[in-house]
Amino acid sequence: MKRRLEAVAGLALALTAGWLASVHAEPAPAEPTTSWVPADAPSRAPAVDYQLTARLDPEAHTVDGKGRVVWTNTSDKPQSEVFVHLYLNAFRDEDSYFMRSEAGVGFRGGSKPDSWGGIEVRSFRLGGDELWPSIVHSPDDPKDATDIRVALPAPVEPGQRVTFEVEFQAKLPSVVARTGFHGDFHMVAQWFPKLARLEPDGTWTHFRFHRLSEFYADFGRYDVTLDVPEGVVVGATGVRTEESLEGGRRLLRHRADWVHDFAFTAWRDFEVYEATGPHGVAMRALVPPGLGALARVQLDEAAAAMVDLEGWFGRYPYPVLTLVHPPPGAPEAGGMEYPTLICTGGAEVSQALGMRSVEGVTTHELAHQWFYGLLGSDEHHHPFLDEGLTTFATARSMGERYGAGSGFDGFGLSVSHWAFMRVAAAGAWQIGPIDRSVEDFPAGGDYGVSVYPKTAVLMETLRRVYGDEVFGRAMQRYTSQHRYGHPKPEDLVTAVREAMGEQAARQLRAGLDGGFVDYAVESIEWLEDDARTRVVLRRRGELVFPVEVSFRTADGTESVQTWDGVGRSGVLVHESEAQVVSVSVDPGQRVLMDRDLSNNHRAFDRTAVATRAQSWAATVLGPFWMVLAP
Repeated sequence: MKRRLEAVAGLALALTAGWLASVHAEPAPAEPTTSWVPADAPSRAPAVDYQLTARLDPEAHTVDGKGRVVWTNTSDKPQSEVFVHLYLNAFRDEDSYFMRSEAGVGFRGGSKPDSWGGIEVRSFRLGGDELWPSIVHSPDDPKDATDIRVALPAPVEPGQRVTFEVEFQAKLPSVVARTGFHGDFHMVAQWFPKLARLEPDGTWTHFRFHRLSEFYADFGRYDVTLDVPEGVVVGATGVRTEESLEGGRRLLRHRADWVHDFAFTAWRDFEVYEATGPHGVAMRALVPPGLGALARVQLDEAAAAMVDLEGWFGRYPYPVLTLVHPPPGAPEAGGMEYPTLICTGGAEVSQALGMRSVEGVTTHELAHQWFYGLLGSDEHHHPFLDEGLTTFATARSMGERYGAGSGFDGFGLSVSHWAFMRVAAAGAWQIGPIDRSVEDFPAGGDYGVSVYPKTAVLMETLRRVYGDEVFGRAMQRYTSQHRYGHPKPEDLVTAVREAMGEQAARQLRAGLDGGFVDYAVESIEWLEDDARTRVVLRRRGELVFPVEVSFRTADGTESVQTWDGVGRSGVLVHESEAQVVSVSVDPGQRVLMDRDLSNNHRAFDRTAVATRAQSWAATVLGPFWMVLAP
C-alpha cells in the first residue's frame, strides 16, 4: 500500500507541475541542489574517468576535443593493450563495416549519409609516449576504423590506474543512425574516443560498429565542458554545474557519474519546456518551434512512465532527464537513448489520428534508462537484454495507462500495444534464436522481430502464466542485483529460476533459444450414451505452459478445466446433460506467444464441411481479431 501511495503521489507531482513558457534561448541554470552522483552509486570507483572539452563549430559541423581519460585495470590480469571505439568512423566512407553490411538496411539507418564524417585522433599519449598507431584499422578489417587496438608501453597491473592525454576532431556526418547534423541542428553522439569494456576475467569486449548493433561500455565518470556559440540551445548528458560567456561563446560544464556514454545536442531553434518529475527529477523537453503541445505530451508521458518503471525495476537515480525532439528533416536523430538524455519523435497528426506513437517512443526510450543505462547490457552480443526487455516494459507501461487503446484509440477503434506485439511476432517463431549476437542475424527483419516483439511477448507470457507477483519478484531481483553490473542472459534466467521456479526458467531459456508453442483443439466427440464430450488437444513446439480449456454448452453454461500441456497431446472429458457446442484453449490469452490462434477454438459439428469452414474462417479472421482484441 505504501508503494502504491508513493507512486500515486509521484505521478500527481509530475502531472500537476507548473509548466514554463517556451523560449528560444535557455534560461540560466539554477544552482544544483542535488549531486550528479547517483545516491545508490557503488562504493568502488568507476573504471574510467573522462575529463573532456568539446568545441562545436556549427558551420564546419566539427567538434574539436581534448582532455584526459583516466583508466583503471579492474580485471584480474595485467593488460598490455586497450581497445578504443571510434564509432563515428562508421560514416567515414562506403568501405566501413557499417556501410558494407546489408543486414540492417531498411531497419536502422539510411543507406548512406549525404555528407561523410568521422574521428581523427591527433594524439593519444601516456606519459611522454605517443601511443596512437600510425595505421588505424579494426582488427582483421583494414577497411574499417571503428575498433582500434592501442598497444601499451608496459603492462598495466590489476588495480593500477593510468592517464591518457587525448586530442581529436570529430566531423559529424549528415544525420544518419542517431547522430549528425541537419542544417544548423546537431545531434552529437559517438563523438569521442571511447574505451571498450574490459571484463573481470581480463578479456576485452570490443567490436566493429555493425549496422544492427548499439553500444556497450564500462560505467564511468564524465566531466565535459561544451563550448558552443552564444544563443545555441544545448541538451546533454548529466547535470549542468557551471555556465559562462566568453567572446560570444557559451561554456557549459556537464557532469555525470556512473553512466557509460555522453551525448549532446545543439540548435538555436529549440524551444525549451520544463517540468518536475517524480521525486523531483528535473525534466526538460527540447522541441522544434510550434511543438509545445507535443512537449507537454512527452513530459507527461515520461513522468507517468517513470512511476511504472521505478515500481518494477527500481528508482531512476539521476536528478535530470532531457527529452530531445529532432526537427523535421532529421528523423534518424530520433528514437534513441543516451544516459539521462533520450531522443523522441512523432508528429502532431499522429495524435489527431489516435496513434500512440509519440507516447510509445517516449516510454520506450525512457525504459532504456534501466536496461541500457543502469544495467549496462551488452547490446552487441545480447541485444534482447536491452531492446527486448525495453519493448516489454514499454508495452506493459502503455497498457497500464491506456488499456485497450494503448496502441491506437480513434474512430471508435481501440488497439492495444500487446496486439501490435503479438501480430508482429506471430509469424516468426521459427526464424531462429532470440538470444544471439547482431552478427548472427542474416537480415534486419529477423533482428527486428526476434529482439523486439518476440522477447516482449515471451516475457509477457511468463508474467501472465505464472502470475504478476512472482514475475515481479524475478524482475526486481534481476534489476537490483545487476544494477551497474553488466548482466548476461543467464543472470536473467537465474533470477527467474530463483523467484518463479525451475519450470519457468526452462521456458524462458527455451524461448530465448528459438522455441515456440502452438496449442490447438484437434477434435470434439459427443458421446451421447453417457452425456460426455471428449476433446483431443495438441501442443506443437518446444515450450510447455499449462492452459485453461473452456467448454460452452448449448444452454449457455461455460466451465473451465486445466491441461498441463506437458504431453504433445491430451484428452479432456466434459460431463453434462447439455451438449458442448464449442471448446477454446487459453481463452484468457495468457500464452500470448501461441503461434497460431486460429486453431485454439473449435465448434462442435459432425460435418467435415462445417468444421473445415469454421477453421478457414478462424484462420482468416484471427489476425483481425487479434488486432482488435485488448
